[in-house]
Amino acid sequence: MELRDLKSFMEVADYKSFTNAAAHSYLTQPSLSKAVKKLEEELDVELFDRSTRHLRLTDAGRIVYQQSQKALAALSELNVLLDELRDIAAGEIKFGIPPLIGTLFFPQIAQQFNEKYPKVTLELVELGAKVVGRLIDEAKIDIGIVVLPADQEMFHVFPFFQEEFVLFIHEDHKLAQKQSVSLKELEDESFILFSEDFALHDYIIHACKSEGFTPKISYQSSQWDLILELVSAKLGIALLPKLIYQKQSNKNIKIVRLINPTLYWKLGIITKKGAYHSFALRELLKMLEND
Repeated sequence: MELRDLKSFMEVADYKSFTNAAAHSYLTQPSLSKAVKKLEEELDVELFDRSTRHLRLTDAGRIVYQQSQKALAALSELNVLLDELRDIAAGEIKFGIPPLIGTLFFPQIAQQFNEKYPKVTLELVELGAKVVGRLIDEAKIDIGIVVLPADQEMFHVFPFFQEEFVLFIHEDHKLAQKQSVSLKELEDESFILFSEDFALHDYIIHACKSEGFTPKISYQSSQWDLILELVSAKLGIALLPKLIYQKQSNKNIKIVRLINPTLYWKLGIITKKGAYHSFALRELLKMLEND
């Protein structure tokens, strides 16, 4: 059954005549007659009562006409929906971000994108960078912001942001009055780290080992604000991006510059290689790359 045959049948039904239908369409009367006949043979029913001067729909013809209307309406709606997608008027994007990155960047990203595309939903998935990468690889989320480096054979990787790490420490600590500290000076300190699902966990441990020691870990958490509460309670020190200091409210916490080596928090946007990018996702990527 072809769509054009249904359209021809509906033209004839609307004008109750092959002649009148041909006069108001781009098809000839024989073409219309052939299309209706073909449809009747395919459905094994008579669509018109041809015993009167004006064609009348049979009971079967009325059913076919009603269903044809629904089919054409659905196809028309399909075009509207696809046009909306092309115009980024609708859609959903699953966005994976570790909690720390989400706190610092997601509200601004969501606000900026919502102003341009209010009908696109950004669904935030807050998990550690390791889990975000795995979910993108499994096509369960569309895009993520993670700590670099990321596997460039698996993902498209776009640089996003870079910031220095600093030492977060209680103001009463002996190192709090220094202008800067080296990583080696922290060898005997108790470290408060992100949990093992987070890329920062491995990054800090690797940096310490590169300086010749394995850090003593007193606490681990998936929440940056809890990490700082533990620092505020004199239960350890933390190495975190400097930007976090503006977000925290513990007045007894100080930050000290970290040198020898200077550590950098490098963030990147990742999507799965070979995966389909919706119209909305392409626009989000453009926005993030241009910021």
